[in-house]
Amino acid sequence: MTTNTTAKQMAAHLLAIGAVHLRPEQPFTWTSGIQSPIYCDNRITMSYPHVRRAIAAAFAALIKERYPDAQVVAGTATAGIPHAAWVAELLDLPMIYVRDKAKGHGRQNQIEGALSAGQKVVVIEDLISTGGSSLKAAQAVQAEGGEVLGVVAIFSYQFPDAEALFAEAGIPCTTLSHYTALLEVAREQGVITAEQESLLGAWRQSPRTFFESSAAKSGAGKDS
Repeated sequence: MTTNTTAKQMAAHLLAIGAVHLRPEQPFTWTSGIQSPIYCDNRITMSYPHVRRAIAAAFAALIKERYPDAQVVAGTATAGIPHAAWVAELLDLPMIYVRDKAKGHGRQNQIEGALSAGQKVVVIEDLISTGGSSLKAAQAVQAEGGEVLGVVAIFSYQFPDAEALFAEAGIPCTTLSHYTALLEVAREQGVITAEQESLLGAWRQSPRTFFESSAAKSGAGKDS
């Protein structure tokens, strides 16, 4: 099980290598249009051997504990692929990877690698935000006859909608670290203030509208 200690250790790694950037006063804009005070790019973990080894070891331990019957490790394209490869090697298990959509040529595979009907699969993802793409990958494995035991990821924003999405699909989702642990570590390290931590925490509850409503409040009463 992922403990708070593990979650904080992973959060510290992500902050130390610049995989996570916190900018509460100047939010980033995601592809989805969401304005976010945080940007997480876990692909950078590949470039730091000590961090990728720590992630692989933590994933392997998590899978051994929660999913001891796992027969195949699946990586999501593209960021989950290298981590799945390292974990599959540690666990001495077969590996596959899942494209975001089927190829438009050849055999038109969405899943690459050998997967037999009924095999028990753990899906590895780098990041859980809204949860849609991760769930889509898990369902692609199911469509090919695999039994998805769960999705595991490096980091989650802990959006309530994402948690509800996985619960509705009946697919467990566990992460090595998460937004709450990250904010705690960032405050302890002096990266953010207690006031900024409060703002960042409030954003997580309504990420699609938080900055819009904040702007509206700050503009209330001003002459137009």
